[in-house]
Amino acid sequence: MIPIRKFVVLIMSLSVFMVSCSPSGKNKTGHEYMPDMAHAIAYEANVYGSSSHNTWDKESSRSRRALSVPGKPVNGTVPRGYSGAMSNGEIDQSKIDMIRGKNQLNAQATTVNGHVGFYYADNEDERLRAIAEIKANPFPITKKGLEIGKELYTINCAICHGDAGDGAGYLVRDANPATGDPGGKYPAAPANFMLDDLINSSNGRYYFSLIYGKNVMGGYADKLSFEERWQVIHYIRSLQAASKTLIYNEKMNTLNAEFGVPLKMKNQLASVSVK
Repeated sequence: MIPIRKFVVLIMSLSVFMVSCSPSGKNKTGHEYMPDMAHAIAYEANVYGSSSHNTWDKESSRSRRALSVPGKPVNGTVPRGYSGAMSNGEIDQSKIDMIRGKNQLNAQATTVNGHVGFYYADNEDERLRAIAEIKANPFPITKKGLEIGKELYTINCAICHGDAGDGAGYLVRDANPATGDPGGKYPAAPANFMLDDLINSSNGRYYFSLIYGKNVMGGYADKLSFEERWQVIHYIRSLQAASKTLIYNEKMNTLNAEFGVPLKMKNQLASVSVK
C-alpha cells in the first residue's frame, strides 16, 4: 500500500506534468518548457493594442502598436527589381531574365518590382536639377505603353488635368445653376500640359512632380510604379504632339527627339549596331 504522503506527491507531480504539457489551440499557445527557444512570439497583424504578454519583463517591454507598425527600410536599401535591370538608362533584357530566373535551371525567379531609386531631395533646387538632368524616357514609345499610359492618366490625372491635358478637369468645372451643379472645388488651377512652357520642359519636370507632387497636388510615388510613371509621361507627350499636329507613337516622334525613342526606331538602331 502506498503511503498517503507519497500518493499526494505522485498526484501533484502528475498534475504539474499534465499542465506543463497542455496542448495549444486557436489563440492559446499551450505550455511547454522554454517556449522562446522554439517559437517566436506571435503578434496579431494590424492590431495596435498593447499587451504585457509580448514581453518578458518591464524593462524590455514595448507597446504592441510600436511592434505592429511597419518599419522603414534601412537607408540605401533598394529592392531587387528594375534597379538591377537598368543599364545606362536602358532596360537590359538579359538582367531581367536573370532576375526572373530564366537563364539558370535551378534559379529562383524574383518578381520584378516597380522600385527604382530617386536621388533628388524634395526642394526647389533639387527640382531644377532634376529638370536639367533627367532627359530621356528609359522606355521606348510603344502602342501598348501608350494604352497603359492613357488608362493610368485617366484614373489618376484626368480628374484635375482634364482628358485632353488642358487643365480643365472635372474638379475645375464651372458651376451650372440650371442643374444645381456647384462646380469644381479645386483651389488652384492644375497645370495645362498644352502650354508651350510645359511642352518644351524636360521629362524631369514631370517625373519630379510624380514623385513629390507640386503645389496642392500630392505625390504618386506610392501609387504608380517606375514604369507606370514613365508610360504616363509618354501619354502626356502624345497629347501634346496631337495638339501641335505632330506625331508621337511607336513609329515616329516629331514632337521632340529627347522626349522618347519610338520602338521602331530603337529596333532599327539596334540592328545597325549589331551589323
